[in-house]
Amino acid sequence: MDKTNNQNKKFSRNSPIINDLIPFPMVRLLSSDGGQLGIFNIAEAKNLAKEQQLDLVLISDKSDPPVCKIIDYGKYKFSQEKKAKEARKKQQTTTLKEVKMRYNIEAHDYKVRLNQATRFLQAGDKVKATITFRGREIQHSELAIERLRKMAVDLSEVAEVQQYPLKEGRTVLMILLPKNSHK
Repeated sequence: MDKTNNQNKKFSRNSPIINDLIPFPMVRLLSSDGGQLGIFNIAEAKNLAKEQQLDLVLISDKSDPPVCKIIDYGKYKFSQEKKAKEARKKQQTTTLKEVKMRYNIEAHDYKVRLNQATRFLQAGDKVKATITFRGREIQHSELAIERLRKMAVDLSEVAEVQQYPLKEGRTVLMILLPKNSHK
């Protein structure tokens, strides 16, 4: 049962290939401090690792011969997980928020949509401003495009336009980015 688990690990690209799972006859060997030890056959490399009570880990199979390093696999795995966790912490997720309206929206309602969009942009989210048409209103698509351009000008302090007003079927849409997202 343990042997089948090891074989499954061999084909998993998430975890490195270690010890007996390394399929190459010759490897370039690095010491635990990163110094080059030279080119060894796989049996000698495994024996060196066992003598130091450490593991033989395949670092790169792209070079010729493949590169292996003698390290404590437990510590190596822990440090890799810690690096991945730090990278996830620093990763900023932006979501796309939508503000919907009609082309003949009243001034107060427009102001409400403007405030919504400002709040979303200040929170670091992208904003998709959408104007939808019903029935024959589609004849007034130029008015909708003007309304979205006005919105872009009104939000120019906190946003920049990623996608200018674009007509898609019965809607006209525009996408805005927060200004501080590129800094």
